[in-house]
Amino acid sequence: MGSKKNFVLDTNVILHDYKCIYNFQENDIYIPIVVLEELDKFKKGNDEINYNARQFARELDSISDNDFFKKGASLGEGLGRLFIALPQEPSEKVQKAFIEKIPDHRILAFTDYLSQKDKRHKTILVTKDINLRMKARALDLLAEDYYNDKITNKDIFDKEQDTFEGVDGAIIDRMYSTAAGVPLNTLPFAKDILPNQYFILKSERNSIMARYNPEYETVVKVQKERAFGIEPRNSEQAFAMNALLDDNIKLVCITGKAGTGKTLLALAAALEKHNEYKQILLARPIVALANKDLGYLPGTEKDKISPYMQPLFDNLSVIRNQFGTDSRENNTILEMQQSGQLVIEALAFIRGRSLSNSYIIVDEAQNLTPHEIKTIITRAGENTKVVFTGDVQQIDQPYLDMLSNGLVYTIDKMRGQDIFAHVNLIKGERSYLSELASNLL
Repeated sequence: MGSKKNFVLDTNVILHDYKCIYNFQENDIYIPIVVLEELDKFKKGNDEINYNARQFARELDSISDNDFFKKGASLGEGLGRLFIALPQEPSEKVQKAFIEKIPDHRILAFTDYLSQKDKRHKTILVTKDINLRMKARALDLLAEDYYNDKITNKDIFDKEQDTFEGVDGAIIDRMYSTAAGVPLNTLPFAKDILPNQYFILKSERNSIMARYNPEYETVVKVQKERAFGIEPRNSEQAFAMNALLDDNIKLVCITGKAGTGKTLLALAAALEKHNEYKQILLARPIVALANKDLGYLPGTEKDKISPYMQPLFDNLSVIRNQFGTDSRENNTILEMQQSGQLVIEALAFIRGRSLSNSYIIVDEAQNLTPHEIKTIITRAGENTKVVFTGDVQQIDQPYLDMLSNGLVYTIDKMRGQDIFAHVNLIKGERSYLSELASNLL
């Protein structure tokens, strides 16, 4: 059997990445006609999948010609060919296993047909639908997930804070005595440190929270900084607050389970810096509802999305409740909301806006695809800071997982960049009950 393969693509792969056809090297790609029929249903709308459906249609049109359905189309130098596969009658094996005539079963029927027709090459169904992969394997067909945007470094979002022991106590004393810190090369583990990495240094007699500052190539002390009444309760939160308040770090990702304070810290830091930014935008994706579902809720567009933005308003309330009703801080927040300087909205409604001179917080970022996060970041203009928060163990999108969602993909690709920082929060601070439930249930 030759090394070249045939890949059959499911609809969800294209909706996830409309340029996926260019990621299969020299192998040939087959798209069953039923996939085009399904894509046609997704072309209308403002969600990411609707955009991808439209873009793929344009991509297909640009590479096709009059002989497309007979000979396929070349995908470029070093790449295979793309074929649109017409319907095939299911084999007896497929008919017996799956009686219902639905798109998934028609895709299985073609995959089975191609595997029998071309025995010289492996035929593999590529789908992000776990159940469809199980059905394929039940028929002895090869099936796999779409791996192009899956990360390989699995520990970037679940490891505890780095701690380096056995450090010379004199180095730590020096860090306490000067804000300039110490040169990175004075530490024996310097080669293992990334820009804006946070860690704890320990000697036999003292310890210190530290960060590597790539601008000056120094390791500096990290202090617990208070922001709009919110003070970090542990070292992880202190690290997160430091990154959120540092103007030189333009992109921050904060991961952690429920109750670790991700969104609260980000909001407090943004409010603390409100004089330095024209606008503070808080957004989160609406995952449970598609555009048509919003119509079932009463009221205006704002009224319909309000329940899904409530967690952001709850965090704002926590900050406001620390101060008196007529306090300067409370009045500042109210004025910012009334003037439009502080905006809380669904992520879909901030697309297309100018994101210059803004502090942007995107909550629940684990429910975004890599392309969605890229779209947000690439719109960042001058003096804009972007913060993504999320819990990679609570993913609500059916075709994303812990290794392929946009949040971990961004962390994996941005590690080592001078303007990026990632902090993973482990310890829950919401309440003892919340922490217990998060760990045991």
